Amino acid sequence: MKYWGSHISLAKNFRLLSSSHLRYTLRVGAGLTAILVVSSGSILLPNEVNADTTHPENIAPTHTAQAPATAAAIYVNPATGADRAGAGATSAAPYKSISFALSQAQTGAVIQLAPGNYNQESGETFPLLLKPGVTLRGDEASKGQAILITGGGFYTSRTFARQDITILAEQDTTITGVTVTNPNSRGTAVWVESTNPIIKNSTFTNSVREGVFVTGTGNPKIESNIFVQNKGNGISTVRAAQGEIRNNLFQDTGFGLSINGTSTPLVVENQIVQNQDGVYISESAKPVLRKNVIQNNKRDGVIVIGSAVPDLGTSENPGGNLIRNNTRYDVNNANKTSQILAVGNDIDQKKIFGSVNFVAATVDVPPGGPVAFKDVPANYWAKTYIEALASQNIIAGFPDGSFKPNEPVTRAQFATIVTKALKPPTKRAAIQFKDVASNFWAYAAIQSAYQSQFVSGYPDGTFKPQQQIPRVQALVALANGLGLTASNQNVVSFYTDAAQIPNYAIAPVAAATARQLVINYPTAKQLNPNREATRAEVAAFVYQALVNAGRAQPIPSSYLVTAQ
Repeated sequence: MKYWGSHISLAKNFRLLSSSHLRYTLRVGAGLTAILVVSSGSILLPNEVNADTTHPENIAPTHTAQAPATAAAIYVNPATGADRAGAGATSAAPYKSISFALSQAQTGAVIQLAPGNYNQESGETFPLLLKPGVTLRGDEASKGQAILITGGGFYTSRTFARQDITILAEQDTTITGVTVTNPNSRGTAVWVESTNPIIKNSTFTNSVREGVFVTGTGNPKIESNIFVQNKGNGISTVRAAQGEIRNNLFQDTGFGLSINGTSTPLVVENQIVQNQDGVYISESAKPVLRKNVIQNNKRDGVIVIGSAVPDLGTSENPGGNLIRNNTRYDVNNANKTSQILAVGNDIDQKKIFGSVNFVAATVDVPPGGPVAFKDVPANYWAKTYIEALASQNIIAGFPDGSFKPNEPVTRAQFATIVTKALKPPTKRAAIQFKDVASNFWAYAAIQSAYQSQFVSGYPDGTFKPQQQIPRVQALVALANGLGLTASNQNVVSFYTDAAQIPNYAIAPVAAATARQLVINYPTAKQLNPNREATRAEVAAFVYQALVNAGRAQPIPSSYLVTAQ
C-alpha cells in the first residue's frame, strides 16, 4: 500500500504570540502545516485531559440495559448439569448447556455459568442466540478465566450475509465474566447487529477473525475486557455502528480495532499495544479517540485510509491519547483528501505521516520538573524506580495517565513484570497449572517465570494468578530466580519484625537483603513481610534486581537496606 505525505520537519522561524505563548509552525508535506502551541514553556500531558468532557452532540448516546435486581437465575454447569425439566433452578441441580438454558430463559433472566468448557462436546449448539433482556454471566473478577465458551455456527446477517459466530447479542442483553473463542474459519466470537448489548469483564481470545463485530446501527457498551491473540481484529465496527469502547486491553492481534463504514464509536481509556496496527480507520468512519494508550504496535499506532476522519482531539476537547513507540508511524494519515486534527495528545512528532494538524495543548509543569504519571509526584519515594522501569516498557501506567502506585500486584502481574525485566533463562520443564488456561492473558509469562524458578505453584496444582502477592513472596521469587544466597542468614535480624518472616523464606530473604534488593518505605528496618506488595514496591524490588544483575545503575535511597 502506498502512503501519501512526508515526515514533519521544524520550520525555520517562530513568532512570539504573547509573553507566555509561542507558536511553532511544522511543515507536513505538500505545503500543509501543523501548529504546536507552547504555553509558559510546558507541554500538555495526556493525563491532564478530561475525556468526559467530549461534546455529546458529536457522539451518539449509548443506551444499554442492566439485568434487574430481581432477575430469575438459571444455573448451568457442563460437568454436573442435566438438560431436563426441573433442573436449572439451583447451582446444585443445574442445566448442562447454555443452549438449553437459553431455550428456557425469559426476558430478565440471568444465566449463571459455572467454571468449565462450553463447547459442542459438552452439548452446545452454536451460535448461541442470546435472547433480548437476558444476561449471560460467568466470573467477572477473573474476566472469565475458567469459563470457556468455544465454537461457532452459521448466522445469516441482515447486513453481511452468512457469518460464523459464537454468540449473537440481541437487544438489552449482557455478556460478562466469560472467555469466548471462535476457532472456525473467519470465526467471530460475538456478533452485534443493530442492538445495544453490554459486553464487559470478559476475555476474547484466539478467534480466527475478531472478538466482537458491530454492524448495522449497533450501539453496544464494550467495557473492561481483554482482547488478545485474535488473528483478525479485537473489535470491528462497520456500517453505521456507534457505541462506547472503554477501558479494554487489545494486545497481540491483527488490528486492535478496525473502524469502518460510517461508524462513530467513542473509543476511550483503552490499552492498545503490541498489535500489527493499533487502530485501523477506513471508509467514512469518524470515531472519537480519547485518553487511549496506543504504543509498541508492530507497524502503525493509528492508520487512516479512504475518506475517514477520526477525532483525535479539538481545542475545546483535547484528545489526551498517548500514541508513541510504534514501529513505523504513531499516526499515519494515508487519506489524501482530508486533514486530521489532533489536539492535546502525546505523540512523537517525527512519527506523524501525512496531513496531520498536530496541536499540543499545555499545562504548567510542577516544581521539580515533569513527572511521567500524574499520581507519582516529584518527591514520591519510588518515583525514580517507577520511571526507570516505565521507560523500558517493563511496567506501564493506566489510560488516565496514572500509575496507581499503592495498588496491590497479583501473582500473574508479578510474573509478567519479572519476565519482561529479567528475560530469565529456562531452568526446568513447564507445568500445567489447573487454574491457568492456555488462553489466559498471562499464561506465557507465568510459564516463563515458573521455568526460570522465579515463581512456583501450590501443592494442589494451582497457581492462583489473581491472588495478590505479599512482599515476602516477591522477595523470595527474586532471590530464587536470580540464584542468590547469603553466607549469614542472621542478617534478617536487622528487621524489627523479623519474627514475622515465614521459615521457608528466611534464607531467600537473607539473600535478598545481603544483595540489596530490599527497599522498605517508610522505615528501612520494618520489612512488613506479609503485607501485600504494592505496584511501587514491586517496581523498586525489580529495579534492584536489575542493579544486582549489572543491568541498571544504582539509585541512592534512604530506604534501601544495606545490612550485611
